[in-house]
Amino acid sequence: MDGYIEIVEFELGGEHYALDIQLVREIVEMKPITEIPRTPPYIKGIMNLRGEITTILSLNHLLSIEDQNDGERKIIVLVPDASQGSNVGMIVDDVHSVMHVPQSDIDLSCEGYGDRVADYLRGIIKIRKEGYEGETERLLLWLDMKRLLESFFADAQRS
Repeated sequence: MDGYIEIVEFELGGEHYALDIQLVREIVEMKPITEIPRTPPYIKGIMNLRGEITTILSLNHLLSIEDQNDGERKIIVLVPDASQGSNVGMIVDDVHSVMHVPQSDIDLSCEGYGDRVADYLRGIIKIRKEGYEGETERLLLWLDMKRLLESFFADAQRS
């Protein structure tokens, strides 16, 4: 594998995740959200973001991750192409960095984790310690946001 990918690293439920930077329109501080009655628990509501109505999703609910954060959160707003033309934002615990990752540090094999994991995971990214060749500091789960949101929109149409 040659080249690099550019990702956004964020935190959710005490774990670190990544998504492609090309899918991110912007990252905003948490703002008031208007709840919509009788929607699934993963839809937190809507908000007015610079004059555009944006649907806010709970990534915790979509990924079945226990909500452990009592502090301030962030919203990752996706480009409309990533969310079938809709304005969608996802609540995360924190956003840490944007980084270039060598493709050689990505394990694309998601076998052995079960079918449900393969539905949303593109791969596992090894983040190396500075100055230590070959030594892994931590692992990031690289999410396939397009696939995850496709299943969200399919579920929403069935409801």
